[in-house]
Amino acid sequence: MDAPATENLDAVINIDENEESIKNKDVKLKENPFEQKKRKRTSVIWNDFNEIILPDGTKKGLENKVCTITLDNANNNDAAVRILKDAIKRKLMLGGKIFHVRCCAHVINLLVQDGLSEIETVIENVCESVKYLISFEARLIKFGEIAKQLQLPSKKLILDCPTRWNATYAMLAAALEFREVFPRYKDRDAGYSWLPSNEDWDRTEHVCNFLSVFEEVTNVISGSEYPTANIFLPEVWKIKEVLNEKSLDENDYISAMACKMKFKFDKYWGECNFVMAIAAVLDPRFKMTLINFSFPKIYQGFEVARNIERVHDALYQLYNEYVVDYTSSNAGQSASKSTEGSSSVGGNNSKFKIRGRMEFDQFVRNADNIQPTKSDLDVYLEEGVFLCSDDSDSDFDALEWWKANNLKFRILSKMASDILSIPITIVASESAFST
Repeated sequence: MDAPATENLDAVINIDENEESIKNKDVKLKENPFEQKKRKRTSVIWNDFNEIILPDGTKKGLENKVCTITLDNANNNDAAVRILKDAIKRKLMLGGKIFHVRCCAHVINLLVQDGLSEIETVIENVCESVKYLISFEARLIKFGEIAKQLQLPSKKLILDCPTRWNATYAMLAAALEFREVFPRYKDRDAGYSWLPSNEDWDRTEHVCNFLSVFEEVTNVISGSEYPTANIFLPEVWKIKEVLNEKSLDENDYISAMACKMKFKFDKYWGECNFVMAIAAVLDPRFKMTLINFSFPKIYQGFEVARNIERVHDALYQLYNEYVVDYTSSNAGQSASKSTEGSSSVGGNNSKFKIRGRMEFDQFVRNADNIQPTKSDLDVYLEEGVFLCSDDSDSDFDALEWWKANNLKFRILSKMASDILSIPITIVASESAFST
């Protein structure tokens, strides 16, 4: 009997010791319950961003390899970009003016979400009607029978999704197709109390017409195959033109919706977007003609001439940077060729022939480094815009055009391929409409 008693006593002692240790830990926690664990400082973490590890384990530095970065419009991203700028120890293009690119699809989504928040009461009856019908299959069956009697298209009602603004548009557009069905359904269901009035339907139709522009633009800029940067400015100009028009609409709810969206537009695109503007100029179908045409629709007063001049100056500044790189690259190649030629002198006649050819190559390279009276950019801008036929305009590929004209515009073609390849949206088509 003594042995078990001793074991029990040991167990009690162990339990007491555990309880005492737990109490001590509780006391420490109570002393400083908000104490954070030690972690890497943000600046140290960003130092790790200076290199990447390839699948084979090879480390590659990012120095001289990062020109721009495309992000959404979260505040944390602005801070991250500032830190990344400091971490990249190289001269950025245009002094870093085009380093941070804001996702175009995300900006458009913010515009529409702001606009929809202004008209919640306007479309309330239509939204609640759709929710009421979709909540029970028996209601949908009865609704579908009425639609068949009226020989309406075999479409279905679509339920709204709070996180996807295009779902709201799709729901309203689908409900409009069944406008004549809802009052007839009301006659068969006494519990249905959300019947939209004729005024509700008229408002819904106006809202759908307004939102259709943004759905079209979002689909263009967020296709499954990411478009080149040159097509964004025409779409942004289209948005601003619609917002200017609708802000003066006779319907108060459309006007209020447009004014709120216009405020958000000016917040993100009120300042001249150099990436979109320069990319548009480097589209041979647009050039500076599009800038001169669209900027009076996007900006007002003295801002028009000021921003056109800023784009023109930035275009030439960027081109001059490429000229410097091109000249230094050619000079380096010439020096290496000259060294190889001098080391091969002597021996036999073939070496003398090689030396003679190298001297000629050296002459050609030196002549190529002499800047002509007119630069590539001058010649390109002075030529007329490239006109496509109506059938081929939608299939036009700006990068292919520059590839075909590479020999004519040696420096400008390199600049164009870099700028046009900058992604101005990071959102795939299936998530472009999400919040």
